[in-house]
Amino acid sequence: MFMFSLTTGDTLVIIWFAIVIIAAIIETVTMDLTSIWFSGGAFLALIIAAIFGGTPGSIAAQAITFVGSSIAMLVLVRPSIQHYLKKNEVLTNADRLVGKFAICLTRITPDERGEVKIDGKIWSAISNETVEIDDKVEVLAIEGVKLVVRK
Repeated sequence: MFMFSLTTGDTLVIIWFAIVIIAAIIETVTMDLTSIWFSGGAFLALIIAAIFGGTPGSIAAQAITFVGSSIAMLVLVRPSIQHYLKKNEVLTNADRLVGKFAICLTRITPDERGEVKIDGKIWSAISNETVEIDDKVEVLAIEGVKLVVRK
C-alpha cells in the first residue's frame, strides 16, 4: 500500500498555494485590484515555506511576510495601477452634466419618464420621485441616454 505523509513545511506550502489561487480567483471575479496583492503576499510566504519548512521561526516569518507585503503592495502599488487603468476609461461630454441642474419640461413619476432641459438640450429623464413641470432638478447620473434626476 502506498503511503503519503506531509511534513509541516509541505502542509504550509500547500496552504500558501491555496491562498494564492483563492485570492487570484477572487480578484478575477471582482476586478477590484485588492485580492491580487494578497495573492502576491501569499506567494512570497510560499517561497519562505518551501525554503525553510515549518520551523517556528519560519512560520512567524511567513505570516509577517504575508501580512506586510500584502498591505505594502495594496497601499503602495494599487493606487498607481488604478490611476493607470483610469486613464484608459472613456469619458463622454455628457458626464459633465452630473451635478448640474435642469428644468423639468414634462411630468416625471417613478413609473414614467419625462423630459428635462439642460444646457439648451432636451434629455429624457427618470426619477424615484414625482417631478412637476418647471421644477428644478439635479442630475444624479446618466443611464444610457436618460438622466437620473431628483428635486
